[in-house]
Amino acid sequence: MVDSKQQPEKVLLVTGASRGIGAAIALQAAARNYAVVVNYINHRDQADEVVRQIEERGGNATAIQADVSSTNDVEALFSSIDSTFGQLDALVNNAGILAPLARVEDMTADRIQELFSVNVVGSFLCAREAVRRMSTKNGGSGGAIVNISSGAARLGGANDYVDYAATKGAIDTFTIGLAKEVAGENIRVNAVRPGFIETDMHDLLGMDSKWRFEQVKPTIPLARIGSAEEVANAVLWLLSDEASYCTGAIFDITGGR
Repeated sequence: MVDSKQQPEKVLLVTGASRGIGAAIALQAAARNYAVVVNYINHRDQADEVVRQIEERGGNATAIQADVSSTNDVEALFSSIDSTFGQLDALVNNAGILAPLARVEDMTADRIQELFSVNVVGSFLCAREAVRRMSTKNGGSGGAIVNISSGAARLGGANDYVDYAATKGAIDTFTIGLAKEVAGENIRVNAVRPGFIETDMHDLLGMDSKWRFEQVKPTIPLARIGSAEEVANAVLWLLSDEASYCTGAIFDITGGR
């Protein structure tokens, strides 16, 4: 933990932060003097490792388990933040899931509902609780929210994951609507759309990520796969005062695809 003279000025919640893009955001945020809440659902050891790395570098972080698709879990998550830090200044809605590649004609209702519950409902619930704390209308001092969308929202995900792409299309619309709703309450809301990023997401689905990346590289104008750190750079900029006149924006981080 940091000493009292170096206490972080702002508190950031990153959902789904035990690995991949979420972990990269958490680590970069801590380096920029945020106290970071590392949310996770299943990977406690990885979440603890993110916290360990932050604390080893002199930062302040805590890991809290919560299923963002559960109202009770989300409310408990934010109550824990209240008791631990007494404030919340920023939220990154990063938690999301992806199902095995399939055509729409082969998708089950359970699969579709699960993706929307985590990717869309989860973002709504977390944003709801964040706004209740950050909005000047509710006695807060303002803040910033960044939603993690996907380049799939523009491309549609045909033959792969139209359902996942549709959840991210919903996130784009959610970002624009919420941004307008709370702009007068000193809360900025933006989103980033990552393209193919070097994480283990495809491996977790039983696919070979390296093979998958080699297949898509020819379709990317920059001819390479992006890194989680590159996404984190954009997210931290959107959270910062340097982006103070930016709200309702959706940034593509797709290598031009």
